[in-house]
Amino acid sequence: MKTLTPKQLFISFSKIGMSGFGGVLPWARRTLVERDKVLTSEEFSAILGICQIVPGPNIMNLAVCVGSRFAGARGALAAILGLSLGPIAIVLCLALLYEHYSYLESVKGLLRGISAVGVGLIASTGFKMLRDEFRYPAMFLVVILTIIAATVFHLGLGYVVLLVSPIAIFLARKKAQAL
Repeated sequence: MKTLTPKQLFISFSKIGMSGFGGVLPWARRTLVERDKVLTSEEFSAILGICQIVPGPNIMNLAVCVGSRFAGARGALAAILGLSLGPIAIVLCLALLYEHYSYLESVKGLLRGISAVGVGLIASTGFKMLRDEFRYPAMFLVVILTIIAATVFHLGLGYVVLLVSPIAIFLARKKAQAL
């Protein structure tokens, strides 16, 4: 397993935070899995899965998990600080600008366009993660059940996790045995 120092984690997560402003998760996957190769695609998906069921922002939870995996508590702190310091400074500056120029139609249109880009980035990450499941098609049952529970029955996250987790765990064990 590759090791990272707290300084390296801070720098890496600073780049993620500043590159993925408004859509950090796609940049985190690209950086950690595709560019730096510190996690495999499967490891990223597993860590993200855990991060999505615990309280708090998924990306912050991911930074804590990845940081602590490579450098303990200091690594977790470094990853969180790297991820958040730059964007916080930018948000404060943008808030000042928005306060003065929010009435302009061009500013309103700009914000609508930026939100569409954010949705596209999140969707592309979802499709990349879904592609990993093609290796074990039975896991699509988990994806389908999750979508049905959330969209058709409008169940909250806690209920979806309670209902779908037993099937997901069973299939993940089968997947691990097959590999």
